[in-house]
Amino acid sequence: MDLNYTPQEQAFRQEVRQWVQAHLPKDVAYKVHNNLRLSRDDMQGWAKILGKKGWLAYGWPQEFGGPGWTAVERHLFEEECALAGAPRIIPFGPVMVAPVIMAYGNAEQQKRFLPGIASGEVWWSQGYSEPGSGSDLASLKTRAERVGDHYVVNGQKTWTTLGQYGDWIFCLVRTSTEGKPQTGISFLLIDMTSPGVTVRPIKLLDGECEVNEVFFDNVKVPAENLIGEENQGWTYAKHLLSHERTNIADVNRSKRELERLKRIAKQQGLWEDVRFRDEIAKLEVDVLALEMMVLRVLSAVSSGRNPLDIAGLLKIKGSEIQQRYSELLMLAAGPYSLPFIEEAMSAGWQGDFPGGDATMSVLAPTYFNFRKTTIYGGSNEVQRNIVAQTVLG
Repeated sequence: MDLNYTPQEQAFRQEVRQWVQAHLPKDVAYKVHNNLRLSRDDMQGWAKILGKKGWLAYGWPQEFGGPGWTAVERHLFEEECALAGAPRIIPFGPVMVAPVIMAYGNAEQQKRFLPGIASGEVWWSQGYSEPGSGSDLASLKTRAERVGDHYVVNGQKTWTTLGQYGDWIFCLVRTSTEGKPQTGISFLLIDMTSPGVTVRPIKLLDGECEVNEVFFDNVKVPAENLIGEENQGWTYAKHLLSHERTNIADVNRSKRELERLKRIAKQQGLWEDVRFRDEIAKLEVDVLALEMMVLRVLSAVSSGRNPLDIAGLLKIKGSEIQQRYSELLMLAAGPYSLPFIEEAMSAGWQGDFPGGDATMSVLAPTYFNFRKTTIYGGSNEVQRNIVAQTVLG
């Protein structure tokens, strides 16, 4: 495996860098670089800009309207967007449900749903976790009963990220109670404006309502919104979860935040503290190791092998690194990282702190928010068991 980029790949990187710098709104980049709150318009606005260019569906093959980039080109695109301060692409549409629709949906479903995802016009949410069914997802209880040409859905999903913005939601629902729990699950696409759908935000430690509860009360869903075959949804879910866990690694955001950590450490006089600098160095080594692992996965993809059996390992290391840099950022800023008054944050107050960085006051909510990274997408404890079984044997 050659980890050096080819001249063609370097030229591609430069093309992406120039385009992103020219089209990324400066106010949005400022918010991202300083961990300030992003509105729906900020996130979806950038998605639509990418969609107009044809780059929101950057991981799609050309036959479905994507650019047909190689795995390495997709990695370079993600890295340049992160370094420029672009919002993360909300993955539920283009990265998660789209590959399932491509692989298991029929031609009519592909024609109906993929264009809105690729353009950024339609915001998708994920309906997997339930109260009591998180890492043990096969125990889910949301029920879909077939009645003529539609399903009637009843139940509840929880921890639905940004569900308050959703136009559509893809859900795992139980359509049979016979046999093993995994065999009675189906994959259903639901319009969130349907009568009987209720979204209730959950307020987190960081003051944000990033996640939600979603209730289904006799929601009628056309049978044509079933992806693939009834009771085969567990197979489609595993396909999607592999993409989700690889996405959680998010090595490019870690590289950007590592540079921010160095900047704040220097501003606060901690750069000369050998022990603190050692912690930064250890983090940098782990970020580099994670990047090498991601590049190994990309190399496997390029050679036609399936690397998704180590998606759980990428999720474990990526989420732990995110927690570590959020902790070190707090330590670097010291007492200036602690103030967190939600009303003040909402009003745009960020403090006036020494060293030239006026955004250290938002480090505390970031730290709080990142406590969840080792839990969502399948808890790291469960992922270690999966890695032990599938990779180590």
